[in-house]
Amino acid sequence: MSPAPPPSSSNPPLIELREAVKTYVSAAGSFTALKGVSLTVQAGEFLGILGKSGAGKSTLLNMITGVDHLTSGEVIVQTNGRAVSVHELDENDLALWRGRTLGVIFQSFQLLPMLTLVQNVMLPMDLCGLYRPRESRQRALELLEMVELEDHAYKLPTFISGGQQQRVAIARALANDPPVIVADEPTGSLDSVTADNIFDLFERLVETGKTILMVTHDHGLMPRFSRYLRIADGELVTEEANA
Repeated sequence: MSPAPPPSSSNPPLIELREAVKTYVSAAGSFTALKGVSLTVQAGEFLGILGKSGAGKSTLLNMITGVDHLTSGEVIVQTNGRAVSVHELDENDLALWRGRTLGVIFQSFQLLPMLTLVQNVMLPMDLCGLYRPRESRQRALELLEMVELEDHAYKLPTFISGGQQQRVAIARALANDPPVIVADEPTGSLDSVTADNIFDLFERLVETGKTILMVTHDHGLMPRFSRYLRIADGELVTEEANA
């Protein structure tokens, strides 16, 4: 099946990958995880990225976030009306850009165990030079209230459940009000009820104008995305828009 065209828009795409290639080299030889992937994402989309383990899903996200380096190709992200070539930024500028433009949510939560929930949510503000003692704490508390965890704000992560930790991770990803949320298997380790609640939260965020890219292996979620693509062996094999 040939890929469906991305949603039409008079605006330039929020994210554009141009012939993105990623090859890993080791003592055992080279392995190409992405094979010339081209892709556009419009603002306000809820894009699902599906595929088996090892298909290249997480590598694709790492190229968009700049966490890993491209072998060839280009990733362009529109930031404040300016096109930014992600992989041309130096490390300091890239870290600052990523912290202010992208909210990243990991399957394993990545909360710091020695910090309270409200401190975990405030951390991205501090790392990006946006920390203001009173304002930042107030925003962190409001975000915890949004994910229904305000009563646990001063607990350590070990004292809440896995589903609650994932909700804290979502609040932390929103700390700097980024336009784009990137989620790598965010519901993979959660029970079905908790996972459904997390997905409902993502849908509400899209309704507020956020753009979300979510990696998952659960094909049952396909109807809930505004658009989804499948990746296999480092290549896009299908791309479909939902009604």
